[in-house]
Amino acid sequence: MKKTLIDRRRVLVAGAGLGAALALPMRSGFAQDTKLKVAGIHASPVENAWNSRLHKAMQEAAADGAIEYVFSEGVSGTDYPRAMREYAEGGADLIVGEAYAVEREARQVAADYPETMFLMGSSGEPAGDNFGTFGTWNHEAAYLAGMLAGPMSESGTFGAVGAIPIPEVNMLINGFRMGVNEVRPDAKHLIGFIGTFFDPPKAREAGLAQIDAGADILFGERIGTADAAKERGIKAIGSLIDYTERYPDTVFANAMWYFRPILDAAVADTRAGNPTGKNYTPYSLMKEGGNDIVYAESMVPADAVKAMEEKRAAIKAGEFEVPIDFNEPK
Repeated sequence: MKKTLIDRRRVLVAGAGLGAALALPMRSGFAQDTKLKVAGIHASPVENAWNSRLHKAMQEAAADGAIEYVFSEGVSGTDYPRAMREYAEGGADLIVGEAYAVEREARQVAADYPETMFLMGSSGEPAGDNFGTFGTWNHEAAYLAGMLAGPMSESGTFGAVGAIPIPEVNMLINGFRMGVNEVRPDAKHLIGFIGTFFDPPKAREAGLAQIDAGADILFGERIGTADAAKERGIKAIGSLIDYTERYPDTVFANAMWYFRPILDAAVADTRAGNPTGKNYTPYSLMKEGGNDIVYAESMVPADAVKAMEEKRAAIKAGEFEVPIDFNEPK
């Protein structure tokens, strides 16, 4: 059922004490003990992997006492600009969301509310002093997951199910492919996109099709892919969140993404009175704590773990840089 802005679920969480990482100089108008009002606008349910990362980070920041957090979920593209305006007029200091489907409209809203700071997932550039952008860069973790997956495949065919071929999704799948190819140069890759950000049954069907075409390991950029792997008794890799507990015999690695470093940076800028009209994507990098791999060591070959951990250390030390490829994988 389509939700209205009035009946969407909203959560307000308050805590005590400002976290030391965010205890920075105030911008004019903020008292030392005043929490920033942060609004999250989620186009998908907060159970969706990507949105859950944002939601959890903002919940944690609220529990730490750094912010007050309210949110709307399942906001359609046609409602999205109106939700942004409602939160801006309601006194939100920082609005966090996604502009992928509403780039032009979201930027216009930000221009209309110059005193409100915005932090939006976007494939575009920042705008003005108050429209900041970020990308979901867990391609480093995906590369490492590919290194683990390479020697585990019997068929040499690897599947990947993505949402929509936007740059951030493309770079993630390309990162996984490059990691596989480093240890398995003869690998064959099957790529599928489901055309939406949240449709687990559709992702499952895409995964099943890839298994039928010979894939015996699936990279699930979308929720639902691991269901196909579990159903057919093959292994899978998760993305953004840790799927191991949900699929203990299926998911052996996860390319994790952590939104908290990006959020902390934007909150600090807002509190200090600094412009947020900049690109916060670098806080997604592994060296900033923005992404990493988690894996079940008992499920992967020891030699593969050794090689992957050496590469992981090199990435964190700045000695190796995972290439960024925004092109749609073929």
